[in-house]
Amino acid sequence: VLVRFGGSRMQNIIESVATQRVILRAPSLAYREMLHSAVEESIEDLKLWLKWAQKVPSLDECAETINQSIDAFTSKKELQFDIFTKERNFFIGCAGLQRIDWSVPKAEIGYWIRTSCQGQGYATEVSKAVAEVAFTKLEMNRVEIRCDYHNLRSKSVAKKAGFVLEGVLRNDSLTPNGILRDTAVFSRIKNEYI
Repeated sequence: VLVRFGGSRMQNIIESVATQRVILRAPSLAYREMLHSAVEESIEDLKLWLKWAQKVPSLDECAETINQSIDAFTSKKELQFDIFTKERNFFIGCAGLQRIDWSVPKAEIGYWIRTSCQGQGYATEVSKAVAEVAFTKLEMNRVEIRCDYHNLRSKSVAKKAGFVLEGVLRNDSLTPNGILRDTAVFSRIKNEYI
């Protein structure tokens, strides 16, 4: 994993992360139309698991979301990256660290991959890269992946990325449809990573 840090105004901010097949880039309004297209293509898959994806956002709503991601990124509250293939520079989704608690420090990895690129190992590759950055560059002690217990793909990604199932939180939260759900909690901790 190759990590590039920003200069001057973005000092000590991770600007990009490169893996074998993809580049994760800090959020930018330049990606607004690409984000819109990926969500539009993937809305039927996304709305099963993600509350924010219940309808295709307008371009203005995409811009608002990106601006919020930029603010969270520069303040280090969340580090959400846009994912592009190296080969074609094609926008395939988003991934990053959310629910960061710098006092521990710990965070949760969140991700989504556009429908046409699912099943190709991108989510696993990206999750491994984000975990590596969390442990080696951000000195995190714990990284989690949480998902709906019935989300078999996300559970598979967590296992393939080396995360251990700690348990299932019963009736922990609500699905986007407002139904009680169980949450699978996977983790990696620093001394197991190194």
